[in-house]
Amino acid sequence: MKKGYRQLIDEANAEIKTYSVAEALAKLADANVQFVDVRDIRELEREGVIPGAYHAPRGMIEFWVDPDSPYFKPVFGEKKEFILFCAAGWRSALTTRTVQDMGLENVAHIDGGFTAWKTAGAPTEEKAKKN
Repeated sequence: MKKGYRQLIDEANAEIKTYSVAEALAKLADANVQFVDVRDIRELEREGVIPGAYHAPRGMIEFWVDPDSPYFKPVFGEKKEFILFCAAGWRSALTTRTVQDMGLENVAHIDGGFTAWKTAGAPTEEKAKKN
């Protein structure tokens, strides 16, 4: 029997650390924490971003996290806690589980994603559009 998206998300959430917006917000200024935005660039330009978040699109993150990949990004080799988020918390749950399975330590995601973050009045800023 096939698994639907909801089952995959539920299974991921059972195996990963999830922060509420308030818990994540308390870590925003912590130099040992890196927020990671897995949304598409168009979403960032349209909705805004969390200040200081690193953009790692969902479609590339496995390649960016793996030190053996030619696309590895050094930010993922830093000894920090990584807090991932997307728009609603679905993609970030799946991504958090994937990078955790790949060996990335100290990783979590934000329940409700950027939408919940913004609704709570947490800080955001505009993302400049590339010309």
